[in-house]
Amino acid sequence: MADQKPIPIYTTSGDTGGYLIFPYVYNQIGDWIGWVTTDGQVYSVYGRYVGWVNKDNRILRRRADDFQKPDKTPPQAPPRFIPPATVPLPPMMAELKYETVDVLEDMPELLPRLDDFAVSDDEF
Repeated sequence: MADQKPIPIYTTSGDTGGYLIFPYVYNQIGDWIGWVTTDGQVYSVYGRYVGWVNKDNRILRRRADDFQKPDKTPPQAPPRFIPPATVPLPPMMAELKYETVDVLEDMPELLPRLDDFAVSDDEF
């Protein structure tokens, strides 16, 4: 993984929403938020289906997805990633159809960090 160059994942508005270092997906600050299968399907760190990576390097999903895809066992957690200081400008984005949403822009809760639901001892 150390020799792979991070691929920026953009949002429809042109912001950098995260990075892909196959198969791992990281958020803008370098936290692991998901992973990608060899056919471009995206799953959260908990193994829940999220959507797919399209040719514009966006993570998309159907607006009315009925969550019928089975959960998958996620890979072992990767080391933390330090994002690059600069990224290339986003490509010209194709318009999305109404039934397709940009996950990082409209449904970022589908890609939580591994420790987002961690409970500390002082919370009891």
